[in-house]
Amino acid sequence: MPTECTAGTLQFQAVARRAVQARFDGGALTSDGGAVLLREVDRVTGMLAQFAACFRDARDPARITHPVATLVRQRVYGLALGYEDLNDHDQLRHDPLFAVLAEAADLTAPLAGKSTLNRLELSAATVAEAERYKKIAVDHAAVDRLLVDVFLQAHPVPPTEIVLDLDATDDPVHGAQEGRFFHGYYGCYCYLPLYIFAGEHLLGARLRAADRDASAGAVDEVERIVAQLRAAWPTVRITLRADSGFCRDALMTWAEAHAVDYVFGLAKNARLIALIPDELAAAAAQCAATGAPARVFAERTYQTHDSWSRARRVVAKAEQLTAGTADEAGKRNPRFVVTSLAAEQIDARTLYEDLYCARGEMENRIKEQQLMLFADRTSAATMRANQLRLYFSSVAYLLLHALRRLALVGTTLAHAQCQTIRLTLLKIGARIRITVRHVWLALASGCPHAALFARIHATLLRC
Repeated sequence: MPTECTAGTLQFQAVARRAVQARFDGGALTSDGGAVLLREVDRVTGMLAQFAACFRDARDPARITHPVATLVRQRVYGLALGYEDLNDHDQLRHDPLFAVLAEAADLTAPLAGKSTLNRLELSAATVAEAERYKKIAVDHAAVDRLLVDVFLQAHPVPPTEIVLDLDATDDPVHGAQEGRFFHGYYGCYCYLPLYIFAGEHLLGARLRAADRDASAGAVDEVERIVAQLRAAWPTVRITLRADSGFCRDALMTWAEAHAVDYVFGLAKNARLIALIPDELAAAAAQCAATGAPARVFAERTYQTHDSWSRARRVVAKAEQLTAGTADEAGKRNPRFVVTSLAAEQIDARTLYEDLYCARGEMENRIKEQQLMLFADRTSAATMRANQLRLYFSSVAYLLLHALRRLALVGTTLAHAQCQTIRLTLLKIGARIRITVRHVWLALASGCPHAALFARIHATLLRC
């Protein structure tokens, strides 16, 4: 529908003695024609129907236009396609393609507007008897289980080993949201969400206030996820991996008691550095001889004075980055990790360089969700509503990752980030024509990735 700011003709610089003019009057056109690929991914995985089942609708069916499943699809597809704001849906609701994606009963009628979607986000745990407007309740525990179920469903054959990456990050807030606190390390008012990934699969996303340790609640989250994984795959071997913010006795003790391995960064201190003088000297000598950074690895048995309940294996990396001179010492970089893995299972260098350092890839996944799927748009007043926004972002990430996992292997987009996938495959102009028996999409003839699009479509049809 034209608005006051788009109704007129827009004049542009002439070309070849011809005037260039534009109007927003093209009719049933969309800039997201490629999104039908995501709907095929949902057909294969059934992800959005499972997500919608986590909501309980107390509205009178005879008085509603948009069922919960339609609302959930509309919101998730909006995030996946780059529309971060509920206000965007006041125009998107008139896009016939969104009606197709949301599986609306009437493809020619408008979808839900921002107010209806906002009431969905403000859902409580239960619907009060006297509640007039917010009559949809979401079960957070069911959504938590869903994130793990999607991972289980993605593996027809159980893996022999899983590495669970844990990390916390800052989610800056700019209002008076419930749970906002100033975080000294990040230097801003923020939330401190906890993420748990297995490779590229998101298994947990918990919004937390920032007035706590990075590892707060990690034992509960890991216990829940491990129990669900082992209920499906009793023999799978599980290893926890995280930086020094999660090197806490409670988490390590729990893992040791439940046959779960761990590799955690360990913050360096004078006692630890004093354990490796020979290795530091050897690294300095190698660096001086070659002029290149040098690493020497060692392992020790170490226990803190009071915070650890037992001694544990610590792997040390004695690294010299630059050689020293007669007047000053070179730059050294000692690092430490603590692990439950025995030396017979994995040597010190392999454990540090191949296993521990691989955790950095998880940070790319967090950036995808926060920067490209808007997990940091937590501007609602309550933490519960903001947790639901985090869930919507998480499911949008899982949908795009499922496209990458199911159909992009072997293509130039096999390791592409969500934004690249969106711009390459989903943001395609198309004309839409809806008839009694068909929805016709006339995709842009000049699309430079038409052959790749057709190949991906064929792959999804075989799934």
